[in-house]
Amino acid sequence: MAFLLLQIALSPMPAMASDADPEQDFCVGIVASTTIVNGLVCKSPATVTVNDFVFAGLATAGNTANGAGTFAAQFPGLNTLGISMARLDFAHGGLVPPHTHPRATEILFVVEGSLLVGFVSTNNQLFATTVNTGDVFVFPRGLLHFELNVGDGQAIAIVALNSQNPGVQAQAAVLFGSGISDVVLEKAFGLSEKAVDHIKSKFAP
Repeated sequence: MAFLLLQIALSPMPAMASDADPEQDFCVGIVASTTIVNGLVCKSPATVTVNDFVFAGLATAGNTANGAGTFAAQFPGLNTLGISMARLDFAHGGLVPPHTHPRATEILFVVEGSLLVGFVSTNNQLFATTVNTGDVFVFPRGLLHFELNVGDGQAIAIVALNSQNPGVQAQAAVLFGSGISDVVLEKAFGLSEKAVDHIKSKFAP
């Protein structure tokens, strides 16, 4: 019996990192609430209308310097439903730098143009290809990935993620803009102090 209990204790447990299942039909969030919960506080069902489930923000082209995200904070009807979307508008040569979403898998649909997309597995293997108008590509949860416009003009993509708040960490900004010690970065990347300072200057908080 002791051996069995030890074996159970040492067995890997299933990952529980995804959004929790909802316990009601919907929970339209109150964005202005200051109460801290895992998600947003629900508004009273009696005050919910069909307008809470409509969002027109993705119809408008976004700033090509960043994506137009649609998460629970922007679209309260998504609260507790475990999904979100974003529109990505790329200028010619535009790039979404290598980044991760620690809480979500991402699926990308190319509306217009051609994108070089890819992710890196935990075995350090790169999976990259060019996707064109009408193509779909999936980025597994938590893996480093990127999108680069390699077409002749602009590109547009819509992405969906299986979390209302997938989180995002842009690797270069995290490493060189978060205050990590210069010594750590010098040793990790084999860089001189001058090189680290130069890179940090591009990602100052």
